Parts: sequence; C-alpha cells; structure tokens
Amino acid sequence: MLRWIIFIISYTLLSIYGFQALKTAVKSVWIYYLFLAIAVIVEANFLYQFLSASEGRVLTPGKSYAFGFLLAFIAFNLVIIPFMFGEDIIRIIMGLYNKLFSQKESFSIPSRRKFISQIALGLAAVPFASILYGMYRGKYRYRVLNYTLHFEDLPKAFDGYKITQISDIHSGSFDNHEKIEYGVNLINEQKSDVILFTGDMVNNKASEMEPWKNTFGTLKAKDGVFSVLGNHDYGDYVHWETKEAKAENLEQLKQIQKSMGFNLLLNESRFIERNGERIALVGVENWGKGFKKVGDLKKAAQNVSASDFKILMSHDPTHWEEQVIPDNYHYHLTLSGHTHGMQFGIEIPGLIKWSPAKWRYKHWAGIYQQMGQYINVNRGFGYLGYPGRVGIWPEVTVIELKRGTKPA
Repeated sequence: MLRWIIFIISYTLLSIYGFQALKTAVKSVWIYYLFLAIAVIVEANFLYQFLSASEGRVLTPGKSYAFGFLLAFIAFNLVIIPFMFGEDIIRIIMGLYNKLFSQKESFSIPSRRKFISQIALGLAAVPFASILYGMYRGKYRYRVLNYTLHFEDLPKAFDGYKITQISDIHSGSFDNHEKIEYGVNLINEQKSDVILFTGDMVNNKASEMEPWKNTFGTLKAKDGVFSVLGNHDYGDYVHWETKEAKAENLEQLKQIQKSMGFNLLLNESRFIERNGERIALVGVENWGKGFKKVGDLKKAAQNVSASDFKILMSHDPTHWEEQVIPDNYHYHLTLSGHTHGMQFGIEIPGLIKWSPAKWRYKHWAGIYQQMGQYINVNRGFGYLGYPGRVGIWPEVTVIELKRGTKPA
C-alpha cells in the first residue's frame, strides 16, 4: 500500500508542474480542465488495472495500455520540471535580492515567464507524441534487416544460404490480426532457406498463442522452421495453483509449436544437409544472466563434432558472452533476442545507435563479433510491457551466409 501512496503523491506533484506550465503559456480555461481530466483519467485507469486482482501478475493488453498512457503523461511532465523548477529557483533568488537590496518592504516573487513555459511545453510534446505514436503505429512498424556474413570454413553447398530469424513474439500482447498477418507474410516473402525463432512465444501462458497459431502456422521455409524457448515461455512470471498446472502449460505450448510446424529444440541439435555437406543447428533452452538457466550447451551439442559449421539458437545474449565464447567448440553464428532493444532508442545507421538497453546488456541489438564468432541480437517481433516501440522497430532479420573472406 505504501508504494501506491508514494506513486499517487509523486504523480500529483508531477502533474502540478505540468499544469503550472500550461497555465502560464496558455490563457484558455477549457485547456486547463482538459489537462486535469487527462491527468485524473490516466491515473485512475492505471490504478484500476494494476490493483485489480482478477488477472494477478499477468500483463494483459489493458494493463499494458494503462502503463503506456501513464508513461506518456509522466514523460511529458518530467521534461517540463527542469524548466519550471529552475525558473522557480531563479524567481526565489530574485525575490530575496529585491527584499534585501531594494526599498521594497514585502517579499514578492516575480511572475513566471511565458516563453520559458512555451519552450518547456514544446520540448515535452516530443516524447509525449513519440510514446503515443509508438503505441499507435510503432509497435507494428516491421522492418527487414539484411546482413551478409562471410566464413572461410562454410561448406561450399551452403554458399549463399539464407536464414530468416524472428524472436520475441509475445503473443499475449497482440491486439491487431491484420497487422500480425502482414508481419507474418513479410517473413514468408523473404523466401529464406530456413526460419529460426529464438524464444518468448508468449508472455506467460500457452493459451495466449491460441488465437494466433493459425497465422504463425503459415510460416514456411525449404529446410523448415525451428525454435527454442525463451524465459517467458516457462510461465515463471504468473502464479500457478499447482506445479502440475505450470508443467501442463509448458507442455501445451510445446504442442502448439508442434501443431504450427515449428521444430522445437530443447537442448538438442539437428543437421541440415546439402550435396553431401552439412551444417549443425544447435538449440538450447533459456540461459540468461539473472534469468532462468536451464540451457545446457554441452548436451545440446553432444552429437555435433568440432569440425561442423555450427549455428546456435539461444534466447538470451548473455549466454553468448558467458558460456558460448569460452566454449571449446567454435560456434560460428549465435542467434538471440530477449532485449527488445528496450523498445525505445535512437538508431541512425552509421551515426548513432543508442537505447537504455545498453546499460543492462553489452550485446543488445544487431550483429557483434568476438574471437571470430558472430552473434545477432534480434530486436523482437512483438512487444511487452509498454505496448509500443519508439525508434527500435519490430524486426525480421535475414542473414546470408557466404563462403570466403569479406571483400575489402
């Protein structure tokens, strides 16, 4: 209860500063009432959604949107505060100066300056509009990222082999069948040799995938569709009445993947063969620093030899730096997801690549190379928590394998 009281007080103080800026910059009573109405509705909806016990810890679309609107409103006020608070300090100093060094008998503080509030409101509108845009369109703004990776020991038969990677579907967050169908069709349009899904099909429960399994069941590739589990797939973030119910949920998710034509790899491997040559596809269960650690790299690769060309599917990129890189086997390419790129950031190719995700993950989005081994961290197909994306758009990755060295 204490945390909710602190939240209400903090939110109220933030809203007061936002209201003061608006009142200084705009002389229209109906705008004041509109601001106050929005502040109350956003807070009331958030409290209603998150204090409701009906869904427990399950993050429903209703809760996600309540959080999204709250985030937008708080971001708006947070940008305003430094301007208003800074001006308040200056106003107090000026009031004290006039009291001490002028002939004025009473202490008075100068009025707020309109142009300061206008600047604050103008800047505050940027994150506010961006967060709302991310909720309205950004979360389904799919983009295809193409990479070409060169390997001297790639079998000749696989020169030009194309992989499409998707990750972090998080079907429990979806709310638009048309957009999801577009995204799935976009995956198929890449006409890659194989499709690899690197975990987090649901938020918490297998039932979340039921409305979408027919859509994702249309994914097709010449060499098949393969998958691994992510941390959310185990149902660890929701209360279960019994251990048996939790185990049944995981089994149901496995069966759903099977019915969709996904070949789920649970600490095991498969070989893809062409013209008498092969590459090894290794899939581990989730292993993450600070998360569930049931991935067993040794077990997964027990039928793979050191000389095989190896592609590893591992949901969490921390596995790559903690266990894959130091391993005796050379894993040519690891495919991960998990970070979502925090669903927020700025990316301008060749100029800037930034997200708060970098404060938590060393490898958070895109291609990285270390000791002659590559990892691609997919930014995710879906979304979780905040029901949108700003600057870090949902991703379909296409990787082409080439034999030889990279051209200078």
